[in-house]
Amino acid sequence: MDVIKAILVDDEPRANSVLKELLLKSTYDIKIMDICEDLVSAVKTIKELEPDVVFLDVQMPNYAGYEIVNFFEKINFEIIFVTAFNKYAIKAFELCAIDYLVKPIKRVRLGDALAKLQSRMEDKNNLEQYQTLLKTIQNSRQNKLVIAEMGNRRIININDIIAIEANGAYTSIHLLNQQKITTSKNLKYYENLLDNDTSFYRVHRSWLINFDYLKSFNRTASILHLEANIEAKISRKHYNEFLERCSNSQHL
Repeated sequence: MDVIKAILVDDEPRANSVLKELLLKSTYDIKIMDICEDLVSAVKTIKELEPDVVFLDVQMPNYAGYEIVNFFEKINFEIIFVTAFNKYAIKAFELCAIDYLVKPIKRVRLGDALAKLQSRMEDKNNLEQYQTLLKTIQNSRQNKLVIAEMGNRRIININDIIAIEANGAYTSIHLLNQQKITTSKNLKYYENLLDNDTSFYRVHRSWLINFDYLKSFNRTASILHLEANIEAKISRKHYNEFLERCSNSQHL
């Protein structure tokens, strides 16, 4: 679960203190980036710190919380309104707020709002992944992969992959920068995904290599030497085809 970056906006210091304590005691990983006591200072802070969510009091001096839309050309953060009056709920949802909290804030109700927030943030991540996928499909050659890694999503360049190694129930992706990404997808999944990319070849039940980074091979030991000091095994049944591909390419 990603850290949720939050800004609290309320003209009552006590209200900010209570909400901060409730947020930090919640089951979500929340970072309070700043606390503001008026809308004008909040707008400046939001533009500087780019939070994921703003907890915004509705009734404040000079500017009401819902007037925040007048200060931004585009709202690229989520809003959860905080109010002592239910009548503001309708206006809150008209502004596309995720939710609203009525004072005094109840822990269970806050939990519901945070669950909605988490879902919205994940949907945004999914949208970014979909857009990457769409661009990939539109390209003549796939050039990026979206990798699930320890609950997160990482977008990597296919050209940066030296080799992909089966590692028990997991798969390790070796990259040019000497990083190694561990994923829960099996090697067959990546073999199918990269089927149209002629740079990749399955040389062993545990190895899928990128020919572009093949440096040399030892036939006696059945070992392929790749960039970044990576050594991959090659099975006997793949060897003849491997040699044929080498003779018909510029990889060696």
